[in-house]
Amino acid sequence: MPESYALMAELSPELKKREVAERALSFVEDGMRVGLGTGTTARVFVDLLAERVGQGLRVRCVATSEATHRQGLSLRLDMTTLDELVELDLTVDGADEFDPMLRLIKGGGGALLREKIVAAASKSMIVIADVSKQVERLGRFPLPVEVNAFGFASTWRLVERAADGLGLHGDMVNRAGPDGQPFVTDGGHLLIDCHFSAIADPRSLADALAAVPGVVEHGLFLDYATAVVTNGQDGPCVIARATPQTPP
Repeated sequence: MPESYALMAELSPELKKREVAERALSFVEDGMRVGLGTGTTARVFVDLLAERVGQGLRVRCVATSEATHRQGLSLRLDMTTLDELVELDLTVDGADEFDPMLRLIKGGGGALLREKIVAAASKSMIVIADVSKQVERLGRFPLPVEVNAFGFASTWRLVERAADGLGLHGDMVNRAGPDGQPFVTDGGHLLIDCHFSAIADPRSLADALAAVPGVVEHGLFLDYATAVVTNGQDGPCVIARATPQTPP
């Protein structure tokens, strides 16, 4: 085994997360308005950003979840909302999967609605993710679909039909929280985790889900990531999208 591969294999998951989070910090400039993501890797980035702020970096931040907002406040970051800033310069967030086109599945932490709102308000989005999150085709990670609690069973059936129409089959699970009760998002909605295994046409699925009454949002982030920072053979590497696109 080459030495670089051996070294990467020896790194703990936490150290790998710290490496990519540190590399993502290079995209943050003084005076920026920054969206802060949700999840284990994003949490490390917020910790490191706070260290930089303590050294004199000036940023204003908007969180993608109540948990990240509380973390930012505890670290004395300048936390605000999109009602005040409206537009952000940069969002740094994690992902549950990314493919060669830098399309993402997000929502494993249950914050996909706010994550997408913040990403859409940002000029650019840097995704920080361990190389294990890289896939040739999205779908290995269950796709979260956030739905309104009203008419839940009916919405479930319509989501199932939309997937069937695209040849997608697999278990659909009502996500439960640590207490065994249905997981409730920060927006007060429920989550359906769709185990599709492989999504051949993410765009068509995104459109089909968006057309279902009762679906609040889905975890397909197709035109948001400007670049992904992940683990390479010799340390963190940046994978940039070949043709920049404007988020919808």
